[in-house]
Amino acid sequence: MRIAVLAPVAWRTPPRHYGPWEQIASNLTEGLVSSGFDVTLFATGDSLTTAKLDFVAQRGYEEDKEQDAKVLECLHISNLMEKASRFDIIHNHFDFLPLTWSRLIAPPMITTIHGFSSHKIVPVFKKYNKTSHYISISNADRSRELDYLATVYNGINTAEFTFNNTPEDYLLYFGRIHHDKGTAEAIQIAMSTKRRLIIAGIIQDSNYYETHVKPYLGDQIQFIGSAGPEERNILMGNASALLHPINFKEPFGMSVAEAMLCGTPVIAFNKGSMPELIKHEETGFLANSPEEAIEAVHEIPKINRSACHKWAASRFSKEKMVSDYIKAYQKVLEN
Repeated sequence: MRIAVLAPVAWRTPPRHYGPWEQIASNLTEGLVSSGFDVTLFATGDSLTTAKLDFVAQRGYEEDKEQDAKVLECLHISNLMEKASRFDIIHNHFDFLPLTWSRLIAPPMITTIHGFSSHKIVPVFKKYNKTSHYISISNADRSRELDYLATVYNGINTAEFTFNNTPEDYLLYFGRIHHDKGTAEAIQIAMSTKRRLIIAGIIQDSNYYETHVKPYLGDQIQFIGSAGPEERNILMGNASALLHPINFKEPFGMSVAEAMLCGTPVIAFNKGSMPELIKHEETGFLANSPEEAIEAVHEIPKINRSACHKWAASRFSKEKMVSDYIKAYQKVLEN
């Protein structure tokens, strides 16, 4: 089976720090190569992969601001589509734009929908609903207007994370600095429980950071910026809990699965995919308000960190994700 994996080109694949879609495209590609498939990764030229690499730009547009994002996206997508006949199946991790080519090429296209940035993009998915194959990354993130081939949870390279049963006494916030991700709520929870909080992530909304984060920084609340893979493993493993008080219906939440893989329980607001990722009172807590999250902080010692690790490893590993995608490919090709 000859497989083309289309990654985004905002960041390198795999990303140096932020870039969840690129990370999943990388994990899948490396897993498919290890399983013996002939894989070509379409990504940036500085990407790291054991597959064949095809590219039109050396660096992502978020890392090289001299590039125009839309121009690079058009060149990147068309590069693959003009070579589509070389492949048996195309796996799209680039949202809705590649769908506009799907009826003009011979091989079937599977599209992993990594979330809906807005309901306004759904009409594109609807147009190609009967001729494309959609994968959701959680059951919570499905549109009633679309048909789905399967739900495949994002898979983590478990070798990059170390189980730690003797954490330090701090809480961790790991994600974009943005209202959606609940940075301000995490600060509120930490201050109300008099616990130290480490905040790691890229500043996506500078006004939000200046207003809701920066005024509270000090000995108790620390902001360390974005963290790469090695630092992420240490931060997550040493944390007593990850705070994930999201203000939107998150499609998946990589940091949630990664923290649990380290044995670290997660306190999250009960929205979106969180009930699929977290076993309430077993691998963390699902809170319906800041007050419930504050109460959950006091319950952290009741969580068995080994249970967190086993749960995450069994459901969110790269190996399971790759196996589930191979089944999806076979189903599409058989039909």
